[in-house]
Amino acid sequence: MSPLSEEQLPRILQALLLAAREPLSQDRLLALFAEAERPSREDLRTALQQLQEEAAASSQELVELASGWRYQIRADYAPWVSRLWEEKPPRYSRALLETLALVAYRQPVTRGEIEEVRGVSVSSQIIRTLEDREWIRVVGHREVPGRPALYATTRQFLDYFNLKSLNDLPPLDEIRELAASNEQEWQDELDKAPVSPLLDLSEDDNEQDADQELTTADLLSAELPEVSKLTFADLAERFSDSKEEPEKPDGSESTS
Repeated sequence: MSPLSEEQLPRILQALLLAAREPLSQDRLLALFAEAERPSREDLRTALQQLQEEAAASSQELVELASGWRYQIRADYAPWVSRLWEEKPPRYSRALLETLALVAYRQPVTRGEIEEVRGVSVSSQIIRTLEDREWIRVVGHREVPGRPALYATTRQFLDYFNLKSLNDLPPLDEIRELAASNEQEWQDELDKAPVSPLLDLSEDDNEQDADQELTTADLLSAELPEVSKLTFADLAERFSDSKEEPEKPDGSESTS
């Protein structure tokens, strides 16, 4: 089999990326070519950049995430694309989002350290939900009495929020400024766009923020890999300076 031409390589890569149901890394892409036709890593990168430029004027974009490259619909078109599915988008409690943000910015961090910063206890339901979403995971244990688990974000977290690495997280000062300027807009969106809750906040968990849940109609777009997700900055700016009533501990897990 002869080497691929400069015209063929971008088209083949485009076909592979459009057909894939998950991001494809450069190593994975190279492995899909027969040895005789396999492009160099430099040629592969050049072809991917060409595809990015071609997509600039379309409704889709080619992005590089932590797990690899992915075609996705631009966020501007998410409101129309989401109408293809009857399911309402999920929403997340303010406590869950604050917990996720603290893990993202202070990782590795223990549950007790999260509680110390937030000033309220973190329910086991929140930790379970974040782990079930594969947004956080246990990466070790703090060498103190009780050896509490250390939590950090995952590659899936980076992919979901359109981040290539943790270095792409927006500065905290920037988030606080955005939160202050958009506080009224955020409240207006909450008032006019109620949706069904994602979390089943049981009496055992005694969450006090059930009435403060955030709609993800604008925070997070459709729950499919084809649809572009908003950035972590878009999500974090909505709640970084928010206040909530203290949560009651659920007593089901150590908070050391």
